Amino acid sequence: MTNKNRIRRFAPILGGLLALICAIALAQDEFDHFSTGFELTGAHANVECSRCHAGGDFQVSDSRCVSCHSGFGTVQASAAPFDHIASSDICTDCHTTSAWSPVAFMDHMSVTGTCGNCHNGFAATGKPPNHVPSSDQCDNCHTSVAWFPAVFDHLNVSGNCSSCHNGFDATGKHPGHIASGNNCEDCHSTIGWIPASFDHFNVIGNCFSCHNGLDATGKNPGHIASGNNCEDCHTTVAWTPANFDHVNITGGCFDCHNGVEATGKNPAHVLTSNLCETCHTTVSFSPVFAVDHDQVIGSCSSCHDGVAATGKAPGHFITAQECNICHDTTVWIPDTFQHTMLSYEPLDHRGNLQCTECHQNNSEVVIWPAAAYQPDCAGCHANDYRSGPHKKHENPDVSYTVSELRDCTGACHVYEDSSLTTIKENRPGPEHRISSGEF
Repeated sequence: MTNKNRIRRFAPILGGLLALICAIALAQDEFDHFSTGFELTGAHANVECSRCHAGGDFQVSDSRCVSCHSGFGTVQASAAPFDHIASSDICTDCHTTSAWSPVAFMDHMSVTGTCGNCHNGFAATGKPPNHVPSSDQCDNCHTSVAWFPAVFDHLNVSGNCSSCHNGFDATGKHPGHIASGNNCEDCHSTIGWIPASFDHFNVIGNCFSCHNGLDATGKNPGHIASGNNCEDCHTTVAWTPANFDHVNITGGCFDCHNGVEATGKNPAHVLTSNLCETCHTTVSFSPVFAVDHDQVIGSCSSCHDGVAATGKAPGHFITAQECNICHDTTVWIPDTFQHTMLSYEPLDHRGNLQCTECHQNNSEVVIWPAAAYQPDCAGCHANDYRSGPHKKHENPDVSYTVSELRDCTGACHVYEDSSLTTIKENRPGPEHRISSGEF
């Protein structure tokens, strides 16, 4: 039991004793107030007895400060001002008997209001100008012992994270942090920086600044050859599905359009190289914007068969030769057929012969007048041969046969005799010329 409680319990008895003692002391003009349990110290030592014992009442039952210093009781002692902080009635927790102020010490246990009721910058020290934006619940972070150190409670902060976490007032973004805005709370929580819940909306850099395979997942080894603008195809929701954008592709079409990673050439496709882009666009495979014949590795007729591509017209010369023998890839007409490309070379044969003079059936198949001698001159001119001028030897006189001189443009010799060992006359070729009008 405390001394104060003991005083309250025995107040009636003590009051009677006190009255008796006081009467005796007054008669003798001296009294030891300490014996009452209430020592007169400080400002109380100079107060006349009648100020407290009004009406000669020496039986004071309540020794608390507030029993006199209330402004309402019998004793009209100075009371707490109207703007006094909200607290208990135990004045001695902060004040001494010498004077109300200065306050000897502050016992926060006696304060009944919130910290902000006093620590508002007027009644007591408040938040400094550079204090973190927060509510006035000081005790969320501070203790009554001292402002520092403080236990931080993010729940009471009214500003955003970067108002403190700016690298000066509190830890900010480290140098290797991804390029982003300052809304830390979009990804981080007040529990710890890590783990973080990522919000792409706050990122101000491009995708590759993070998704480079080091800071975050990058392109996998099997990714198609492309630039690093991930956002051209992908979204921040997921890598797949992706909206494909050919503009960012750095490889050739066939790197993807090989029939495995993406649609490739169909089985009926023209035999070509794999440079798809020489004929197709990235909009669609068909229609084909242009055909680059340099990429075709098959023959002309593999396409120009009248089905896959334009073929020979109905009245076309009947031939098994490939189109490029006469035509080129620029236009069909004019054709550029050169007879020198075949085994028969008429060149300027007796003027400019018409094709139909030999190809009478509009076909490359020629009906030779003397088929046994084709393709030599005698194949057509066997009936024009005269043996008389074509003496082979004398003694006896013998002439060459058509078969022996089937090449009219060749050379011949006239021998001395049938032994054919001694040349009598040398006739170097060409004996006849194809440009000559007659033999």
